[in-house]
Amino acid sequence: MSLIENVKKVRIGNKFDIGGNERFTLIAGPCVIESEELVMEVAGKVKEICDRLNINFIFKSSFDKANRSSIHSFRGPGLEKGMEILKKVKEKYNVPIITDVHETWQCEKVAEVVDILQIPAFLCRQTDLLLAAAKTGLPVNIKKGQFLAPWDMKNVVTKMEEMGNENIMLCERGSTFGYNNMVVDMRGFMEMRKFGYPVVFDVTHAVQRPGGLGTATAGDREYVFPLMRAGLAIGVDAIFAEVHPNPDQGKSDGPNMLALDKLEEILKVAVKIDDMVKGR
Repeated sequence: MSLIENVKKVRIGNKFDIGGNERFTLIAGPCVIESEELVMEVAGKVKEICDRLNINFIFKSSFDKANRSSIHSFRGPGLEKGMEILKKVKEKYNVPIITDVHETWQCEKVAEVVDILQIPAFLCRQTDLLLAAAKTGLPVNIKKGQFLAPWDMKNVVTKMEEMGNENIMLCERGSTFGYNNMVVDMRGFMEMRKFGYPVVFDVTHAVQRPGGLGTATAGDREYVFPLMRAGLAIGVDAIFAEVHPNPDQGKSDGPNMLALDKLEEILKVAVKIDDMVKGR
């Protein structure tokens, strides 16, 4: 069965669809909002690249990284300031916005600004959080827990559907493999696609080595592009990739973020693979 068959399309911000035989969408941005200046720089440059390559673009950055390895790690500007910055990105560049929510009370407030809510992998089984996100009516990108099999996401999907929200995307970000290591089983995309919703490949978190630096997460950036190519060859609907002008200086997930100046060449290859697979 082709990965692109029998899947619902999810409308994003009344701008474009994710799913079916559409070209893959890019979800990208720095892991966390480090500053307004950084966010604006990344959003503007990625949009220029995507416009040149005819790729639909959703900007992503987190207002709070609530699951950092260390209590001393940088978490972000918080909800109020974070939403203010993301709103500026949306208005200046006319792009849809996605960001994480960690608690039920955040969903309604965040939904006033963003176009898509994202459920972090560690929280994908949190029923109240899923229901609160579903209640907003917005599309919800749900990351598969590192501890779940792909078919276990059926229960997650059912929770959303029971709330009447079928604007669902399911995101693969790798599975725990022993200690401080992640692996991606490419069969997982096909398993999750059986539920009838678009699938997203988070290629940067998939190369994490959680806790690998002791008080921070390590990662293997060199594997991001090869894994992206493999996912596109299967036929995923969207690629999630965190990018930064200087990843090694990034305040969160630096070891696995892509360098902004390398993004265009990577995406040129991505478009060729996607077009070939989808016959476009």
